[in-house]
Amino acid sequence: MPTPFFPTTRFTAAIAPGGLPLLGHAPALLHRPHEFVAGLPAHGDLVRLRLGPLHAYVVCHPELVRRLLTDDHAFDKGGPLLDKTRETVGNGLATCPAAAHRRQRRMLQPAFHRDRLPDHAVMMAEEIAGATARWRDGDVIDVPAAMHRLTTAVTARCLFAVHERDGSLPVHRSMDVVARGAGRRVMLPLPGADRLPTPGNRRFRRARQDLREITRRLIADYRAAGTDRHDLLSTLLTATDGDGRCLSDAEIHEQVLTFLLSGVETTAATLSWAWTLLAANPAVRMRLHAELDTVLDGRPARHQDLPALPLTARIVSETLRLYPPPWILSRTATTDTELGGHRIPAGATLLYSPYLLHRRADLFPRPDRFDPDRWLTTARPAPGTYTPFGLGARRCIGESFGVTEAVLAIATIAARWTIAPTPGRPVRPGRGSSLSPRPFTATLTRRVR
Repeated sequence: MPTPFFPTTRFTAAIAPGGLPLLGHAPALLHRPHEFVAGLPAHGDLVRLRLGPLHAYVVCHPELVRRLLTDDHAFDKGGPLLDKTRETVGNGLATCPAAAHRRQRRMLQPAFHRDRLPDHAVMMAEEIAGATARWRDGDVIDVPAAMHRLTTAVTARCLFAVHERDGSLPVHRSMDVVARGAGRRVMLPLPGADRLPTPGNRRFRRARQDLREITRRLIADYRAAGTDRHDLLSTLLTATDGDGRCLSDAEIHEQVLTFLLSGVETTAATLSWAWTLLAANPAVRMRLHAELDTVLDGRPARHQDLPALPLTARIVSETLRLYPPPWILSRTATTDTELGGHRIPAGATLLYSPYLLHRRADLFPRPDRFDPDRWLTTARPAPGTYTPFGLGARRCIGESFGVTEAVLAIATIAARWTIAPTPGRPVRPGRGSSLSPRPFTATLTRRVR
């Protein structure tokens, strides 16, 4: 039975067992984070942790997660994870407090309007085809690295339509280093570790400065040309708020870093996991090939193909359920409040985990099984149940962008290639803030239709 730390209501509250003197639950969260977090619902709907001197509440019930993510008056973006992210990317749309979010969201919404998606999809399709053009039958590739290069190319093209299409050029290198480094820095356990003069920290700072300089030059070039290039930077430059004010250059750079972090690391992780899941489930892979052979007939996938690729889309949804890239996130209580009938003091840190929710057997039967067909009957899960893109006013603005990119990439690649991970080497998640797999290799085999 859980040990209540507030008066009992229909939502149970408990202190997580196994805390160590001084360190609390930090070692468990550091050494086996996913298993530890996924096991917390067994103790209560609201579970208190001690991470060294910090106390935090893990919200384990979907109804309480829905309240946490939709009540901006009581719970705002904050907590140690988000604070470290802000140090890296600033106060862009994904990290800004609620007071600034509505203005930013309204200004940036046109960049992700559904009418813009076909233009973005054309660029996505070209970059996906280009990223795989040099693959050869029998090649052995580092899958996460290859998917990272692919999503970097797509994000760079959609951010800056005029960038040089060569993966060895500075815009790609800088984006790759920043996207990889940002997630790792968020999870560094020691305060100030990101400021030590290590080679990795120096590379990160140099790449971030290079990206700032690239953005500055492109802003100047775009303003001088005065034309809409139908990319995200063009939209940022023309966006205005209700008072007619534009984004400053510093604000544009923060949004560029935000899109970079959201558009590269998360989609690369989703694609990498998808290949491992398809390799382990040949029956699903055969059905996928049948769908792609019928719809694409050997050509790359296009935006107009999306309605005819329902299984491909369900594979993306199921991959995001099993391995949601932002797997643990935080909020801060802005006032003394309650959650599920339990008192939450102002300033308290609250954590919620899409990974935890998606692995609850009462929400998703046989939760560890890869079953894309579960989405035939669970197309609209209850709010707070399935949260790879968040919920409420802070729901990810790039959701349609990211899903479209993932579907086009899986369709185009799987139509031509089978990706078989190297046997005997289990693919395991890393320990960053994004649920990315550790590096693993796979053999490419060209499909014969």
